[in-house]
Amino acid sequence: MARLKEYYYKKVVPALKKEFQYKNSMEIPSLKKIVINIGLGESINNSKILDSGFNELSLIAGQRPVITKAKRSIAGFKLREGMPIGCMVTLRRDRMHEFFDRLVNSALPRVRDFRGVSKKAFDGRGNYALGIKEQIIFPEINYDKIDTIKGIGIVVVTTAKSDEEGKALLKHLGMPFKD
Repeated sequence: MARLKEYYYKKVVPALKKEFQYKNSMEIPSLKKIVINIGLGESINNSKILDSGFNELSLIAGQRPVITKAKRSIAGFKLREGMPIGCMVTLRRDRMHEFFDRLVNSALPRVRDFRGVSKKAFDGRGNYALGIKEQIIFPEINYDKIDTIKGIGIVVVTTAKSDEEGKALLKHLGMPFKD
């Protein structure tokens, strides 16, 4: 079992049950999935950027990503419908828990001048969106083999019914929020 999953069942579940007075154990919020996305709009001109982004995302996630394609044409960006413009991966179960553990304990502390993540990035239903400007904060990425710095979008989807419950869940799991 993943270290974070074991921690969730031993420490987080009793703490959340006490904090929110849940009557049923199925009401307690948990992580549902994590979606990691890299937008590679500059791949229109240079197809090697898409390949490097694909390889880096597969290293970060530990799973093969899906190449996302443009839904419609935009003449101002020289974009045609169906052109590849990014890649994404959806993590569930053990891979999700392992990724979240690596994100919180090893990747986020490597961000320069890091003071915590924003408390305002919840969507109203307990899901949290996080943007990272540099993919090099992940220890899996070899700094010498990088051609360009790419931003990564991470969405943590929970079973929480409100932002308050989602924030409490992520706080107990170790997400470093700003004070």
